[in-house]
Amino acid sequence: MPVKKKRKSSGAVAEDTGLKKCKLGSYCRSQASGKVISGEEHFSSKKCLAWFYEYAGPDEVVGPEGMEKFCEDIGVEPENIIMLVLAWKLEAESMGFFTKEEWLKGMTSLQCDCTEKLQSKFDFLRSQLNDISSFKNIYRYAFDFARQSKYRVMNKDQWYNVLEFSRTVHADLSNYDEDGAWPVLLDEFVEWQKVRQAS
Repeated sequence: MPVKKKRKSSGAVAEDTGLKKCKLGSYCRSQASGKVISGEEHFSSKKCLAWFYEYAGPDEVVGPEGMEKFCEDIGVEPENIIMLVLAWKLEAESMGFFTKEEWLKGMTSLQCDCTEKLQSKFDFLRSQLNDISSFKNIYRYAFDFARQSKYRVMNKDQWYNVLEFSRTVHADLSNYDEDGAWPVLLDEFVEWQKVRQAS
């Protein structure tokens, strides 16, 4: 039986550069694995760095003004929980600031090099709060951010105990053990709440 010959593509560009015509009319580059990735899906460090410089000051840090513009561009308020989770993902050391290294490392791990890609990761970032291990790490990370504030109300042990309290004690406080090893801060909260509920 004779072997059928493959038709040659009429697009010389596609043959020469390894690009092939996609159904949508654009060109896609195929990878060795056979998976086709469109230009929009492919992460670019160069594009990510250019995106960083849209917000960074001359000191190569996204500071308060750049952060405000960044939040406006991605469509979230600075106090939105997504910003805390994003800062955690970028491993930012200072509240309200992203260094170039933090940005590149974090955005590379998220595979985001533009506003649209980051916006498409919002559900993923929110889902990190539903994962017990990630939530605990984010909660601890938030303490480090809170420490930078001029107001210090809790120490680290109290901060962690509030998390444990919120996970183990029912909202109506019915299973609260007064003889338990809770810090005084939580004992006082329980007393206050019971008086409030009684009124």
